[in-house]
Amino acid sequence: MIQRFVTMYREAFGEAAPLPIAFGYGDTPAAAVGTVPRCMIGAIRRVCGGEPLALCAGNVLCGGGSLYTAFAPMQDRIPRFVSEAEHYKRTPEQVREYIGRLDIRLTEKPYLNFVRMDRLDALDDVEGILFFATPDILAGLCSWAFYDNDADEAVSTRFASGCCSIVTFAVGENRRGGRSCFIGLLDPSARPLVPANELTFVIPACRFREMALTMEHSALFQKAYSAVRRRINGEIK
Repeated sequence: MIQRFVTMYREAFGEAAPLPIAFGYGDTPAAAVGTVPRCMIGAIRRVCGGEPLALCAGNVLCGGGSLYTAFAPMQDRIPRFVSEAEHYKRTPEQVREYIGRLDIRLTEKPYLNFVRMDRLDALDDVEGILFFATPDILAGLCSWAFYDNDADEAVSTRFASGCCSIVTFAVGENRRGGRSCFIGLLDPSARPLVPANELTFVIPACRFREMALTMEHSALFQKAYSAVRRRINGEIK
């Protein structure tokens, strides 16, 4: 299934589109556990180059990052910091309520692994599939997600840090068998760590298994998207 998907993905988007990244918790690290910058987003983006990444409680140093990856409970300072330092929410109470609704359950497994799809053997333990996407790539991913899902939240964008929009939403949706996909990386604090024209798109693993069966029938392989594909790959302006 994985290699067939990678082949179809290349056919749909071309060689210029970064291959997606699978992530999930495990008992063993997918790579040597090393130092990670305080914000993990740049380290995750580098997995597009092919080298896996293993996160753990010991190398996720950001308080928000450790919360949203489920390695640690919320630090007491987080609500006030998000509200009064970052001004992302009007009050600390809003932040507390928001985080409470996320219902984050601390992981029992020590590692959160990120592996590029073409280097993955199976989808066992995978929580989500992460795409770094330009607007043209995002148009294709959304079209694919909308193909067999008429729900208003077939594709959703919510307030979140970069790591929350990647990990927390996908983990929650996957564990309840949901069908929503998530556009993310609208967090100004994380934006400098990725190319200026990229956002993220995350498909929970349970939904990916459905979508993998519809990909070749979706708009990705029809005339309208073919012009977009050519622009992604520099064939037209």
